[in-house]
Amino acid sequence: MADHLGLLATLWRSRLIAPMRPDRYLRMGAAMRRAGLTATVGFAAAAQRCPDRPGVIDERGTLTWKQLDDRCDALAVALQELNSQDGGAGSPATVAVMCRNHRGFIEALVASNRIGADVLLLNTSFAGPALAEVIDREGAGRPITVIYDQEFTATVERALQNAPDAVRILGWVDNDTGASGATGDGHDTPALESMIDTHLGRRPHPAARASDIILLTSGTTGTPKGAKRSEGSGGAADLKSVLDRIPWRAEEPIVIAAPMFHAWGFSQLLFAALLACPIVTRRKFDPEATLALIEKYRATGLVVVPVMFDRIMDLPADVRGRYSCRSLRFATASGSRMRPDVVTAFMDQFGDVIYNNYNATEAGMIATATPTDLRAAPDTAGRPADGTEVRILDADLRELPAGEVGQIFVRSSTLFDGYTSGSTKEFHQGFMPSGDMGYLDGAGRLFVVGRDDEMIVSGGENVYPIEVERVLAAHPGVAEAAVLGVDDDDYGQRLAAWVVLRGDGSAAPSVDELKQHVRDNLANYKVPRDVTILPELPRSSTGKILRSELRGR
Repeated sequence: MADHLGLLATLWRSRLIAPMRPDRYLRMGAAMRRAGLTATVGFAAAAQRCPDRPGVIDERGTLTWKQLDDRCDALAVALQELNSQDGGAGSPATVAVMCRNHRGFIEALVASNRIGADVLLLNTSFAGPALAEVIDREGAGRPITVIYDQEFTATVERALQNAPDAVRILGWVDNDTGASGATGDGHDTPALESMIDTHLGRRPHPAARASDIILLTSGTTGTPKGAKRSEGSGGAADLKSVLDRIPWRAEEPIVIAAPMFHAWGFSQLLFAALLACPIVTRRKFDPEATLALIEKYRATGLVVVPVMFDRIMDLPADVRGRYSCRSLRFATASGSRMRPDVVTAFMDQFGDVIYNNYNATEAGMIATATPTDLRAAPDTAGRPADGTEVRILDADLRELPAGEVGQIFVRSSTLFDGYTSGSTKEFHQGFMPSGDMGYLDGAGRLFVVGRDDEMIVSGGENVYPIEVERVLAAHPGVAEAAVLGVDDDDYGQRLAAWVVLRGDGSAAPSVDELKQHVRDNLANYKVPRDVTILPELPRSSTGKILRSELRGR
């Protein structure tokens, strides 16, 4: 009973439960049953809760929740008819989506979900060979439908050169209207916009099966893997844990800058729909444009990956000063390490609004650092989410005391169902290894020191590159740094560093000065043997440093 009362209190505080006429709740329930109790059911509910309020705002303008819902239904009908014409059973087996953040991404996701098609979310930075490998693996030999932005035509065509029966649909066409036209791909590819226009006012046939949404891991340890999460995994407990930590409020605008194809941006998109929060987004991240969107729409929430905080704080002070962002209640991030100096600087200017989330595609939310946590320890990943247990284990799977570094293991109701290949992770007493090394402090806050495969042994000494990165980044002339272990004939491994210098007129430090700076702050064996100055670090579209590319250099 106490659990139910606690959930109701959380939902009331977030205004997910609010005073409304009973008939509106009945219509919401009916719409949710019709659309199916899938991951995207929030879109159907929002269309009944506040049909005439803004649902999605992108570079093509505003769609109300009702308009968005109707468009999703229309696309679902189009997909069923297109597949039937090709001799299918009425719904495509798998729909792969390679789109940036815009209405087309959302419509493709929701429409596919409603007709029972598996949805494969593709990284927009994929090259042809990587894309071909993922599509071939996740499509499991079945004809696949690919919805993609026109800018990715060459990449998609290269990936599909051995899949002549693949159905192609353009999610975004590079003109003012988004209508179909000559695309230059040689396949007379229909555009999503024209398909929707043709089928508006119609509803799809009920799904014959449940839809799986396949999220790709970041591929930090190899080729990205598909991770499936069962419908409703986590459920109300997962919703409560997020709303208890982060001050979401129903029907208040949210700017989503994080890529929606990634597990982090995807989860926040679903939360926004569930709470009927107007979704404000744009196809490509721009730091000043993001501040302008917050200001223009009086957004109370911002969803980013950590490097976006860096880029905002890299703006000249007078540019940042044009935007108060006074409406922000929270700015939430996940996906990679946050720079402690940037966290502090952002909150000093825009208020104590940052919530750092330690998540994994395979586990959902593991821990959250509130502004209070970040003021006390700007580099913390926060405290474990409610209903989530975190243990730090050594190599022999023995639990370690506070302050000692070991592998992070997690147990919760939101753990994944395994990779689509059929493999999974090695669990220990119901706990899943996150793949990261870290420790808990005396206050129960979690700190991540690096991937378990990043730790190097140099001359018999254990070194975590993140420690060296933080020292280098603390130098006044350094904007950011990445440190890796590379092979060494004498020591087994040695440290190599890649550094980006500040462009704000600070005196540029020499390589020797940077080495001495590390030597002054850390043990001598932690000083990088090699330091390379770069104009910028290579990053993925989710902001993670491409360490394999650095190692290749």
